[in-house]
Amino acid sequence: MKARFLISRFDLQLDTTPRLQEYSVDVPKGSTVLECLNIIKWTQDGTLTFRMSCRSAICGSCAMRLNGHAKLACKTQLSDVLIDGAVTVEPLGNFKVIKDLVVDMEPFWASLKRVKPWLKPDESVEYERERLQSIEGYKKIEDASTCILCASCYSDCNVLSVDERFLGPATLAKAQRFVYDSRDCDAEERLEYLGGANGVWDCTHCAECSTRCPTDAKPLERITELKAASMAHRIHGNNGARHVLAFRESIPGKYPGTGGGMINENYIPLRSVGIFNISGLLDLIPVGLRMFMRGKQPPMMPHYIKKFPEIRKMFSRFKEYLK
Repeated sequence: MKARFLISRFDLQLDTTPRLQEYSVDVPKGSTVLECLNIIKWTQDGTLTFRMSCRSAICGSCAMRLNGHAKLACKTQLSDVLIDGAVTVEPLGNFKVIKDLVVDMEPFWASLKRVKPWLKPDESVEYERERLQSIEGYKKIEDASTCILCASCYSDCNVLSVDERFLGPATLAKAQRFVYDSRDCDAEERLEYLGGANGVWDCTHCAECSTRCPTDAKPLERITELKAASMAHRIHGNNGARHVLAFRESIPGKYPGTGGGMINENYIPLRSVGIFNISGLLDLIPVGLRMFMRGKQPPMMPHYIKKFPEIRKMFSRFKEYLK
């Protein structure tokens, strides 16, 4: 079978922008994309540069974009990505390209270091043997432990494309692995850091990370668990947690005038930035004025729906469940 490969070529020392170079390959049946790239490098163009190692979807080094989405080249059958007999191969997104398909991974490793991805055991307790982990405890961190740090999720993360300071999905998945580890004694300090700027609450739930993840790590699910842990530990001193509380308080009308079975759109932003956060409240004024000028200002008094008592019962039961 003949296949066309449109491969991104770039040399930091020679080029100003990447360019696509076309190669035609007689593809052996059942070939992976990585096997095809090796054929090109070994028989057509020895200057083509890309990373590879295990060729078994274990090391994660051959992650690259195929037709615009991050995948492991060694795990991807060419037949699954061919479109009209061709495939476009590009380096991972959200990284600086060094040469061809090779990117500078340093920002990825730097992000990972920020969450201290190692166990912090309670040193005050003396153990006669190793610190054991129960089967139930391991199940809480098993999925995150499958992360191979391929950076596929980092590549396609929409938040990182606009804010390089965001910790990133792989980093947050690794953080979940330690927050939920029963042998670690630093969960609250970890959650305090993760709840800060550029942390867990900055995730927009686009699900690109979990869609691109080649293992069971599924970062979006781990991020959701970190948010749940933050709320369970009552770490509410950030806009994200306050936003969650605003919904909890608004819909069931926890306080007079906050809601009547529906979201109170006046209360949500005020509670999210903090009722006593003067600078944050002042920042809301321009937005409020623009809404008012365009006739989009929500009604000052909340609307009470007919089944409001049932809504309150649901939230009451949820509160009991949380206990």
